[in-house]
Amino acid sequence: MLVLRMRHDVKIGTCGFGRLRQSEYVKTFKVAEVQHTFYQPPMISTLEKWRAEAPNDFEFTLKAWQVITHECTSPTYKRIKRKFSDTEFGEAGFFKPTTVVKAARDLTIECAKALKARTILFQCPARFQPLPENILNLKRFFTEIDRGDLNFVWEPRGDWDDRTIKELCDELDLWHCVNPFARPTLTPEHVYYRLHGIPRWRYTFEDGELEELAASLPKGKLSYIFFNNVTMKQDALRFEKIVDDISTADS
Repeated sequence: MLVLRMRHDVKIGTCGFGRLRQSEYVKTFKVAEVQHTFYQPPMISTLEKWRAEAPNDFEFTLKAWQVITHECTSPTYKRIKRKFSDTEFGEAGFFKPTTVVKAARDLTIECAKALKARTILFQCPARFQPLPENILNLKRFFTEIDRGDLNFVWEPRGDWDDRTIKELCDELDLWHCVNPFARPTLTPEHVYYRLHGIPRWRYTFEDGELEELAASLPKGKLSYIFFNNVTMKQDALRFEKIVDDISTADS
C-alpha cells in the first residue's frame, strides 16, 4: 500500500469508483465523487452503509440528481428507475421552480447528509444556456435552498461568458467547476477540478502537466481534483505523489 503525506487541503480522487471495488477504493484514495446520485440516487440506507464502511477521514462529494439540472430530453434519463408522469418530466431540469425539482433538491441534500458530504456538484448540460429565465431560476434555486455548511459547486457547460459566471458565483456563493486544461476557474480560491483528458477521455496526463497543475493550487484552501480519463487511477496516484513532493519541498 502506497503511503503518502498529502496536504490535507488537497483532495484527490476519481469521478466514481472506476474499476475498483469500493472497499479497495477507500484504501487507495481519500475522496470520491459519487456518480450514482446523478443518475438515480441509491437508497439512503445504502449511502449510510457506504459512509459507515469508509475510514473516518475519507470524504465523499456527490453530483446532484439530474432532475434538478437536466431536462427529460437528456439521454442520461435512460438510467432513471423512478416512474415520472409526462407532466413531471416536463417540469424537470434547468433549476425550474417546480415540485419535481424541489423534491430532487431535497433528496440530493438527504443523500449528502447520509454520506456526511460537505460538497455537492451541480453539473449542467450544454443546453442550459445563459438565458434570462435560466439565470432567474438558478438564482431562485440557490437562494431558497437550505445549504447549511455545504459547499455548492456549479459546472456550466453551455455558452456562458466569464462575467456572468463570475457574478453568479459571487452572488450565490458557488464554486466554479472546470477542466483546468480547457479553461481557468473563475473562483481560484475555491477549486473543484474534473480532468476529462485532452482532448478526450482516452488520454494519459504527462508529468509536466500535472506538475504545473499542482503548483497552481491555492495554498491553505480546500481543493478537489477528480480524474475522469482512461488512466484516471494511475494519473490520480501520480498527482498525489507530485503534490506531496511539492508540499515536502515547501515545508
